[in-house]
Amino acid sequence: MKRLIFLLASCLSLTATAQRALDVVPYPQYAQKGDKVLTLRPSEMSCYIGLKGKEMKILSEQIAANGFSLRTIGKADDAAVRYTIDNLDPQFESPEAYRMEIGAKGIDISAAGTAGLFYAHQTLQQLAKKQGENYILPFCRIYDAPRFGWRGWHADVSRHFFDKEYLKKQLRMMAHYKINRFHWHLTDDPGWRIEIKKYPQLTQKTAYRPQHKWTDWGAAGMQFCDVKKGLPEGAYGGYYTQKDIREIVDYAAKLHITVVPEIEMPGHSWEVLAAMPELGCSGKPYQNGELCIGNEATFEFLENVLTEVLTLFPSEYIHIGGDEANRSHWANCPKCQKRMQDENLKSVEELQSYLTRRIESFLNAHGRKLLGWDEIIEGGLSPRATVMSWRGEQGGIEAARTGHDAVMTPWQCYLDNAQDDPQVEPRGVGGYVPLEKTYAYDPVPAELTPSEAKHILGVQGNVWAEHIPTAEHAEYMIYPRILAIAEDGWSLPENKNWQHFHSLALQQVDWLRAMGYNTFNLAAEKGDRKEARTRIRHLASGCPVIYTDKYSHKYTAGGDSALTDGVRGSFMYQDKRWQGVETKNFEVTIDLGKLKEIHGVKACYMQRNDQWIWLPKEVVTSISDDGINFREVGRETHTISPDIPDIIYREMGWKGTAKCRYVRLTAVANGRQGGWIFTDEVIVE
Repeated sequence: MKRLIFLLASCLSLTATAQRALDVVPYPQYAQKGDKVLTLRPSEMSCYIGLKGKEMKILSEQIAANGFSLRTIGKADDAAVRYTIDNLDPQFESPEAYRMEIGAKGIDISAAGTAGLFYAHQTLQQLAKKQGENYILPFCRIYDAPRFGWRGWHADVSRHFFDKEYLKKQLRMMAHYKINRFHWHLTDDPGWRIEIKKYPQLTQKTAYRPQHKWTDWGAAGMQFCDVKKGLPEGAYGGYYTQKDIREIVDYAAKLHITVVPEIEMPGHSWEVLAAMPELGCSGKPYQNGELCIGNEATFEFLENVLTEVLTLFPSEYIHIGGDEANRSHWANCPKCQKRMQDENLKSVEELQSYLTRRIESFLNAHGRKLLGWDEIIEGGLSPRATVMSWRGEQGGIEAARTGHDAVMTPWQCYLDNAQDDPQVEPRGVGGYVPLEKTYAYDPVPAELTPSEAKHILGVQGNVWAEHIPTAEHAEYMIYPRILAIAEDGWSLPENKNWQHFHSLALQQVDWLRAMGYNTFNLAAEKGDRKEARTRIRHLASGCPVIYTDKYSHKYTAGGDSALTDGVRGSFMYQDKRWQGVETKNFEVTIDLGKLKEIHGVKACYMQRNDQWIWLPKEVVTSISDDGINFREVGRETHTISPDIPDIIYREMGWKGTAKCRYVRLTAVANGRQGGWIFTDEVIVE
């Protein structure tokens, strides 16, 4: 007997609402909840799957797995849950879309393909609540499809190595939350992690190092161990054989996750040049991490590596990195300079673009597309390249406006930042990205027109492993923020509701822990820096600020009024509340408007040495009646080393009593070239 499935009229009767009647992450596009519930007893936990062969076997195994597990039977009439394929429904524009109806006759699910059926089951698992031996499910109607086709998770396995079982464990949970891309960062300065049969020396000479922690390895000179010479006691590392790679790719495919490999070039190649120094500009190992673009052997190497990569990964996209290359090496390399002359290239940026275009042509000839970090825009974007925008949104905006696709992954999506007070949380990259910040992110920049916005493929959560040496630490950083990434990528903006999502995230954390995942304790979250929560008022509030040297255009905090606007900075220096200067003193003068009695002057400064942000060496307070003749009233120093890894927020200034109209605060730089001073407010008491 034909079972009830959604008709078009049913779909149109549903309304998208931020009231969010159902407890599902990510939230469906359209949902309507009834007043009754369906109770399934253990004897009724059965399903019919309208598939055949391998697809039938894979889905039935997944449905029988943990949680709300169902046994497959052959008759639809006798099943509590019915999974069917509907290729004719015009509503199914996405192969990941599905419909679901839960009612008195059971549960009917339809989709255009197996991905939709799989995602419907993930939704069903979350809706089903255990009550004794039975499961209770709300009567409801759902039409669901993703907002974006790219919903990604990135894992850096170079800086610290993570084994197959760790990756499989995360992929299972990514699939549960409808994440469908695994960006596998396989190569970087600290280690080459993929077997390349043509170049066995890559893993032989650079897959292992004497130190476990990336920071210790860097401090010790960034040397590797040669496997053929024997590994010293305590050596650390590893790599994936091609058999391992195929196993992971196949495992992910069954979970409807595409694995996108990243092979870094032309920068972040310290490990390549340690094994094959002839590919560098100097011809020597342990000198730099940039491949020589003027050397034709570099292209032979890259194409040979990619040829093997293409046999392992069916992904449409191949990520080539392209970020943070130190281009000064090319400016001083005779081979690179000759390449620039021969190809009429006017800058080292154009030289890198030359490499990108050649690699793109190679990939295109093999039916693949090039993807790279947003630095690939500099020097001219290659014709069909896709941009992964990480330095804010500008890279994605520029790509979309020029007709190129983009994946958005700015700082709100960097899951290696602390999710609570970074002064006490396990060490991350140094910033502060709480769950709410990640959840609030919209991958479509407001500046884009509707036609430009179509080039935004989706969003991705990145986990860089500089300071994440263990699987437990990595999971702590991932969960629950990957749930926010999932909803950013799947749910419509009008369906997002922070309060409801937060309540669900608390429940999901408990479930994740029960499933064996090490999560952040969301229930104990302290929140942002207390100074950032309320606007402060003081004698200098709203007063004009005169800058001896202008702040950086990168960190304006809103402009000239920022230091007297009463807005304090959060834990994150990129929050547009902190004002920054580079390699110079930070000196400002505030005009109080008239002669006033003051009892102190102070400002808060931060230190994050991994980002080259340091406390000032000293802070000098001076006052004046006329704005011309100043007298010093205070000088505060400190004994905090610029080399300690701790994140520090410290107020510095002067306390006392004086009368003046003008107040000058001079934060003296510590003398390190390229170092930054940040402050958020000059408070006059």
